This record gives sequence, structure tokens and C-alpha cells, in this order.
Amino acid sequence: MITEFIESARKQFEFYKLLGEKTFSQLSDEQLFWQYNEESNSIATIVKHLSGNMLSRWTDFLTTDGEKEWRNRESEFENDIKDRNEMMQRWEDGWICLFVALNSITEDNFDTVIYIRNMGHTVTEAINRQLAHYPYHVGQIVFIGKMLLNDKWSSLSIPRGASKTYNDEKFTEPKRMAHFTDEFLSKKKE
Repeated sequence: MITEFIESARKQFEFYKLLGEKTFSQLSDEQLFWQYNEESNSIATIVKHLSGNMLSRWTDFLTTDGEKEWRNRESEFENDIKDRNEMMQRWEDGWICLFVALNSITEDNFDTVIYIRNMGHTVTEAINRQLAHYPYHVGQIVFIGKMLLNDKWSSLSIPRGASKTYNDEKFTEPKRMAHFTDEFLSKKKE
């Protein structure tokens, strides 16, 4: 059960990472830094925040508080990333840290109490907390991308008007056990 939970969480994190990357690939460098207004965040700023959070939460995941003393959360909202390369490096650094931490979880340490700002979490709660937080921000990234591209946007899910065709295809397949992300993640590897 523990292994299945970790694998399911990993696939969901991979899926949301993929959605972010499919959005980035549709946008110009300039669009990655666009802000609707002074109070909103650019995609690059959201990436900076996600990376900062991931590095803080997942570094020494099982042994230190998830809010690291070295984290400067306020600076994560400064729109000061220089270019796409720097943004992508921060994106990758955060996700690598997360996946390394997930790989460190075993049946032997699954009952470890994880602290975030001195609040104890089970491993499951700590993972679920981040599975709620990261998709929230990836959704913002996708929404900004859709706003910027308007009718040039390539859908990342079932395109408008294609639900019936999609469902008809799915219901021709036999019932089976599968993770909802499998079809999307397998396309990424092709």
C-alpha cells in the first residue's frame, strides 16, 4: 500500500510538471515574464516560488522542518529571473529535489513525522499538502498561458467539443486498473 501511494503521488507530480512544461513550450520568452498587473505574478515568478517551496519542503524531507531557515519566501515573489534558461533551471532544481525525496521514502521510514513550521504531518499528509499546492500554481501557469495565447492555445486536456469522441473511445476499451496520468506520461516518453 505504501509503495502504491508513493508511485501514485509520483505520477501526479510528474503529470503537473508536464502540464507546466507544455505551457512553457507554447509561450515566447517575453510571455513568461508578463504580469497582468503589479499585484499578479508572472509565470517566471510562479516558477520561482514553486522552486523555493520545493527546495525548502523536500530537502532533508524526513529529518528537518519543511520551512528551512535559509528560505526567503518573500523574495520568491520578485520578478527578477533573467531569462527562460534561468527559469527552467529553477523549475528543474525544485522537481529534482522533490523526486529525490520521494525516492527516499520506504516502508521503514513511512511513519516518520514530518514538520512544516513546527506542525507535525504524517508522510501522507505532507505529500498531499504539496499535491494540493503545486497543482494550484501549475493551474495559474496554464491559465496565464491560455490568456496570452487565446485561440492559438493548444489544449493540454480534452479540447472543447471533443468530450463525446474522447469518452466514446475510452468506453470501447475494456475495464482495467490504470493511473489516470499513464496515457499522458507515456506520450511524453515517446
